[in-house]
Amino acid sequence: MSVLDKRSADRRHPRPEQPPGPSPDAGAGDDAAGATKDGDTKSASRHTRSGRRRGLPLALNAVSVALGIAVWWAFASAGFKLPTPPEVVDRAATLISDGTLADDALASLTRVLVGFALGTAVAVPVGFLMGWYGILRGLIEPWIQFFRTIPPLAIIPLAVVAMGIDETPKIFVIFLAAFLACVISTFQGVVNVDRTLINAARVLGAGDATIFARVVVPASTPFILVGMRVGLGSAWATLVAAELIAAQEGLGYRMQNAQLYYDLPTIFVGLVSIGILGLLMDRVLLLAERRLTRWQERR
Repeated sequence: MSVLDKRSADRRHPRPEQPPGPSPDAGAGDDAAGATKDGDTKSASRHTRSGRRRGLPLALNAVSVALGIAVWWAFASAGFKLPTPPEVVDRAATLISDGTLADDALASLTRVLVGFALGTAVAVPVGFLMGWYGILRGLIEPWIQFFRTIPPLAIIPLAVVAMGIDETPKIFVIFLAAFLACVISTFQGVVNVDRTLINAARVLGAGDATIFARVVVPASTPFILVGMRVGLGSAWATLVAAELIAAQEGLGYRMQNAQLYYDLPTIFVGLVSIGILGLLMDRVLLLAERRLTRWQERR
């Protein structure tokens, strides 16, 4: 059809006029723009709420620390045999300036890290074996429960006689404290795995190795990390007694030496140092727990 034919056809059959107003395309564009703005607003709102949730615990922690120091200062001022916070800070500055605090902290931290790492490295596979194999559970569990009733501090005389007075007995008692705390938690994590998940994996054709790696280990990870945190606390609690074994440096050794001279500020410096180091290590484990267990629902 030529151009003239088209013009004639248009005159015979005119096209209906469109009503005035915005075109459909323009309305769709406005809707898309509005949806984008709503999405940006919701995203910004979520980020704001997330920032508030993160900032609130930090603010509460700061308030708690300030209240704790205030209560401590009040007790010291009321006549209790406690050094005031300025006295402790002054003693800490002295110990830091001459390098004593750094050497003691490094020695204690090394013992705790070595003992804790060895205890965890042994506890995790032993806990898995106890939880996965009934025969091994029957053979190992009585000994685990037996040694759990014996405080690690009670092992110190035996450790000194059997291992001497070097670093070995100190690390051994710390290892024992961390091991006993972590092995029970790992064992409970394995036995508490939902049987429905295991049966579903078997129905889908998974073997024991696949079930263990894909079902049991992920489901047990929260229990393992909780056990590690408990074991870390037990390791630090055992440290002071462990450093009584012919130690020449360490926070526990420094505190025991200060006790002989009624040097309360030095004792408090040791207590605060142990608390800070333990808290930092616990925060690291807590961060690892959040990263490794993102699939868990949290409140």
